[in-house]
Amino acid sequence: MARSHWHVLRDEQGLTLCREKPARFDVSVQTVLPDGNPLRYAHQIRQDLWRKLQRVRGFSPVVQLTRGADGSWQARVGGRASGPVPASIVDSIEDLLSDQTRRARWARHAATATTRQM
Repeated sequence: MARSHWHVLRDEQGLTLCREKPARFDVSVQTVLPDGNPLRYAHQIRQDLWRKLQRVRGFSPVVQLTRGADGSWQARVGGRASGPVPASIVDSIEDLLSDQTRRARWARHAATATTRQM
């Protein structure tokens, strides 16, 4: 059975999902997501981000969710890179985060569990 090697770093504001500690953003893009389970959001976004950027050598996804004042989630999505970061990575992350089909799937998945759970 496969083991998860992902770190879930929790604090009073939210959580960060990363492969390597400490979490580091060499590149990132931000968006706002509706209320839902933050861990479920983080895993779904991380999976889609990895699928999109898996050919970028040395890239490790990081997803950080922070609770907004209105109950929404402020998502910072990006990751760590072991070398120079091509400018196209930012465009790829922006495309991912603006994809309405994916956003709807993430929200459905995050709503299937207790939304206030962290």
